[in-house]
Amino acid sequence: MTVPSEPGHGRLDPGLSVIMSERRQLINLAYRLLGSLADAEDVVQETYARWYAMSRLEQEAIESPGAWLTKVASRICLDLLGSARVRRESYVGEWIPEPLPERTEWINGRGGGTVDPADRVTLDESINMAFLVVLESMTPAERVAFVLHDVFRYSFAEVAEIVGRTPAACRQLASSARRRIRASRAPVAPAAQRAGLVRDFKRAWEAKDIDALIGLLDPAATATGDGGGLVSAALHPIEGAAQVARFFADRAGAVPEVTIAECTVNGQPGLVAQLDGVTVSVLAFDLAGDRIKHIWAVLNPDKLRPWTTG
Repeated sequence: MTVPSEPGHGRLDPGLSVIMSERRQLINLAYRLLGSLADAEDVVQETYARWYAMSRLEQEAIESPGAWLTKVASRICLDLLGSARVRRESYVGEWIPEPLPERTEWINGRGGGTVDPADRVTLDESINMAFLVVLESMTPAERVAFVLHDVFRYSFAEVAEIVGRTPAACRQLASSARRRIRASRAPVAPAAQRAGLVRDFKRAWEAKDIDALIGLLDPAATATGDGGGLVSAALHPIEGAAQVARFFADRAGAVPEVTIAECTVNGQPGLVAQLDGVTVSVLAFDLAGDRIKHIWAVLNPDKLRPWTTG
């Protein structure tokens, strides 16, 4: 994978510089399909392993190496999504997509295409936690068809080759996925308002002010934790503003030495909790108007590695 590239080659070459140029696109895609940065990196590694398993003649016979890499990575993701459902049946507690710190948010993807502007999803939007959680409710085929078409602008003919269905069937899959996304969307508040609301939540949480917390939460607010069985976390979502407020106030009282800082989580205002300089929890928020509708707290240390390294 580190063989020097040959000059004058306009096609994909086994050189490191070309590998890196394609890698960003593949990580972008695989993370959105799987909701896990670690799994996305494994997929990209496997994709390149398959490329390098071919002879140079076989590589040169491929008309569009970039498309080939995307197709292979997407198929690996499709297989993983099917097996992930089985694995998550034995997962301890709730499973939440892996949160990304600001430095690992890639927003460069494939442009163009003929998607109706009303149906387009920006790469920024497709990385936020609320969006990823809805993707988790989709079937593997729905998720792949929707992400490839609506987010990365691949045609349904191209999607059909990857999913193994007809273009018409892929169009239906994407349409079904689109309905799920629309049903889950709340009006988007201005960025400053979102940041202010999260900041107010932080202050009320630190003060253990239950009444202030309730005032910031939607009456039907939910809080979901993901400890993966490795650290203590609520096994089921906590529902209702009063219950959520009391839970966070109790947590603040139980571990008073934890420090809470504002940060960017998957492109949106969030919070990070640290103990002795080590990240122990990352919180993502979904807002409905001027209230907090959902809180996702990731405590599973395996999912916090991007927050504790380099």
